[in-house]
Amino acid sequence: MKQATEREQLTRTDETPILLTEEARRFTEEVIRRSGERVDWCYQCGKCTAGCPVAFAMDIEPSRIMRLVQLGQSERVLKSKAIWLCVGCQTCTTRCPQEIDTAKVMDTLREMALEREVAADKEVVTFFRSFLDNIRRYGRVFEPTLVLQYNLRSGHLLQDADKGPLMLSKGKLPLRPSRNGAIVRKIFDALGGRKR
Repeated sequence: MKQATEREQLTRTDETPILLTEEARRFTEEVIRRSGERVDWCYQCGKCTAGCPVAFAMDIEPSRIMRLVQLGQSERVLKSKAIWLCVGCQTCTTRCPQEIDTAKVMDTLREMALEREVAADKEVVTFFRSFLDNIRRYGRVFEPTLVLQYNLRSGHLLQDADKGPLMLSKGKLPLRPSRNGAIVRKIFDALGGRKR
């Protein structure tokens, strides 16, 4: 008998009831509480996945992520690469007939993965942290510092170093950071100043 693939396991069609453990229920309730979104209202129409511009690259499609959250499958969800590939474009949110902000749920799942230190792709998390630190500091992305910070944190010290002078010569890299850093820092502080 062949072993079921991940996709086949997620599209089960038999009539066996699914019994949720207390731990599974707590995970679902935590996602609902933290995101403010009624994930349990999702009825798997698939419109979020159909509209997602990066679904093709995800290990688990957005609609399946929602189903796994409903089933309390915290480990599978929080260790998936899909939550890190979400670009927050809001296409899924716009298309949802239940008006669930799926992009907001993905943000919540990323936060939970960081807190529990179970993120699937350490390189993506390293970039994510460098990006947020850069925004917090300068108010918007300041590419020279972002690249330097990411390369130092990831251990790829000279990665893309040859591209800097060319980009600078074509005016694609700013010489000075944005001046709205103080304003954006106030926003971070208002949100609790959380460091990720």
